Amino acid sequence: MTSPLLRPSLHHFLSLRLLGTAAPKAVERLAVAADALPVALNFEDPSAFRVKSFGELLRALGVFQLCSVPVLVNNCGKLMSVARTLLGKRGFALFLRPSVYAQFVAGESEGEITHSMEKMSSLGLRPMLAVPIEEDLGESTGERRYNDNLASMLECVDMSHSNAWSKDPMMQLKITALLSPELCVKLSTLLSEQQYDLDLLVRAMDGEPISFPGLQESENTHFLCSLQRLNKVGEASANKVRVLVDAEYTYMNPALSLVTMAMMKKFNQDGAWIWNTYQCYLKESRSLLLEDVRLSISESFCLGVKLVRGAYMDKERKLANSEGCSEPVHESWEHTNDSYNGSLDILLELISRDPQRYRIIVATHNEESVRRGVQRMGELGIDKDGGSVCFGQLLGMCDHVSLTLAQQGYLVYKSVPYGSVDNTLPYLVRRAQENRTVLQGIRKERDLLRLELHRRLRQGLRQGS
Repeated sequence: MTSPLLRPSLHHFLSLRLLGTAAPKAVERLAVAADALPVALNFEDPSAFRVKSFGELLRALGVFQLCSVPVLVNNCGKLMSVARTLLGKRGFALFLRPSVYAQFVAGESEGEITHSMEKMSSLGLRPMLAVPIEEDLGESTGERRYNDNLASMLECVDMSHSNAWSKDPMMQLKITALLSPELCVKLSTLLSEQQYDLDLLVRAMDGEPISFPGLQESENTHFLCSLQRLNKVGEASANKVRVLVDAEYTYMNPALSLVTMAMMKKFNQDGAWIWNTYQCYLKESRSLLLEDVRLSISESFCLGVKLVRGAYMDKERKLANSEGCSEPVHESWEHTNDSYNGSLDILLELISRDPQRYRIIVATHNEESVRRGVQRMGELGIDKDGGSVCFGQLLGMCDHVSLTLAQQGYLVYKSVPYGSVDNTLPYLVRRAQENRTVLQGIRKERDLLRLELHRRLRQGLRQGS
């Protein structure tokens, strides 16, 4: 819920910053909106899957059947480890590649990735490449490994930009691939007592030997190296590829947001090229979003927002309980929905008045939130293909929503991991466990796939008789 102290600030911002200077345009938008209200989206129609091959339908049904079994999802890491031991590296890859890997991963070689992306593009979908590299506490691997990760990130920028898969390419970035989680936790603790000036971080990105308060010499050195790594990603992607920085756990998110805001200040002067992620299952998500809206105004940069519900609920609750703290996540699914839809409304209102300054990806598998976003876009006169609003889902999931949106002319991105079986396996296991509720709730998509499969079988029998 939004703090009462924040509500007047938002209204003050909207009325003075936007409404007072945009009244004539608002009238014009309302006139346009009257003729632009969207056709009701039908997510119950299996015809969305007619673009899929027979083999793709069978694979998706098989994988989703496995994903609907809780014991398999909850223990998928252990089960895959046992299977790898029994089958060997090569046998395990041969087993996984045509099934789970093919459903959720674009491929390993550039040729495989290109084939997957061209297929996606032909369906009206856009890829958002994701390098499957991240770290948590206790997994730090040293500067050499972080520099190797940087090379992978720069390769992702180049691959996203150099191919004609999308006219407005995006990629995902996990800062913990370039900055140690332990330092992120320490910085987050320090930030609860004092704030770092964004200008200080920008100067450090440019190579100035800044000494950050509260850090030991070795920590400061690592932080400087990490900021320069992030700067290289920003320089390589600016005006070419939009970089969406993922949020992670609450014990490191303040540091991640600080670094992301510094990147925004440097690279988002003329457009939203660096984006931040807001996890609406957190009680503080709305206030964090409003704070960053105000910061973007005071520091004069454009704001890109990836709006998600969040995927670390179980771990956040367990951690809070073990430390005797209040849980940072909302008490119920309904509260999370209210948080998500409220934040979505705020961003769409801002975009309707200044579409060049604000952008959002409505990253959700929730059909009602998608419908709400589409409805509000129509009411506010926001162009469906203007670029300021797009929708996002994971590769291999929620295709009935993605394909229906794309067929109606909305911009839709699919989060696309790529790499070898060995490199993507830890990433897939984490995503499966984080999204276990979504995976276990894919009955509707499974039923739609079955209907399309039965339609084709009946059609084949008629043609054969």
